[in-house]
Amino acid sequence: MTKTLEERPATKPSLLAEARQISFWAENAAPIGLVALVIVFSILSPSFLTLGNIRAMLVAAAILVVLAIAQAFVITTGGIDLSISATMTVGAIGFGMAWQAGFGFLLSAIITILAASLIGLVNGLLIAKGKVTDFIATLGTLSVATGLALIVSNGKPIAVSSPELLVLTSGSLGIFGYPIILAAIIGVAAWFVMFRTRFGLHVQAVGGNEESAIANGISASRVRIAVYLIAAGLAGVAALLLVARVGAAEPAINTQFLLNSIAAVVLGGVSLTGGKAKIVGPIIGALLLTALTNGLTLLGVSQFYQPLAVGLVVVLAALLTRYQKK
Repeated sequence: MTKTLEERPATKPSLLAEARQISFWAENAAPIGLVALVIVFSILSPSFLTLGNIRAMLVAAAILVVLAIAQAFVITTGGIDLSISATMTVGAIGFGMAWQAGFGFLLSAIITILAASLIGLVNGLLIAKGKVTDFIATLGTLSVATGLALIVSNGKPIAVSSPELLVLTSGSLGIFGYPIILAAIIGVAAWFVMFRTRFGLHVQAVGGNEESAIANGISASRVRIAVYLIAAGLAGVAALLLVARVGAAEPAINTQFLLNSIAAVVLGGVSLTGGKAKIVGPIIGALLLTALTNGLTLLGVSQFYQPLAVGLVVVLAALLTRYQKK
């Protein structure tokens, strides 16, 4: 009996060390996973680390990076935006119609962001003032926005031949295309807002403990409306990148952007229950998902298997988040 009691204290440090080790992997899942993918794919495919492919991956990742940042603001408050891909589509159609009407690039871009932001405002009001759960509210606006895009465009893509969009999609500084540079600028601005402003502190406080935040004078309803507006506005920016990449405003939504934007945030270590903010993590998560898809494509893996691979990665990341430091 005495021997058993003497052995017990030695067990606790061992368990603590094991917990810390798991926590390390959980906190750094995105960067570790990205490095691992780069090593594996560079070995399996000689063209993976070529300058041309790296540039293509970064350009392809730009839209997802912007959407992941948008989703990070919402998820930090404990919410979720299921309408973000449809919001992006509405913004794209808004640009296409404004461009066709001869409004020019700048005014068309403003209309794009305003059209997308309108969806975000509706989401925010439904959730903050109407007390509708975020899942139901954004699921509803997902359907409404999808219908609006199809009705307004008559279900047909709107061709856009804007010189400004051509520069945006083809211009670069070295291997960094303008889309990823724009996404990086947005990332820096988002990091500053989240971690260096009072508003960012309020976002984290509302997600951590809404009742306590309200008791400390924070207007939770205003914060929620604001984050959905931010998310929708960024979806409008993503719409510009999408139109530039495709060369047309497509009325059909791409649900892959919705799923991957949430997946990137989960991979980036942002808690789905709210209160834990990260910006760099979701950006790395978006780069990881893009690298995964690109690498599988280079290896000739069927597109049918790619969602399966992404899903497995996300489920693993979600399991690891249980061991993150609080």
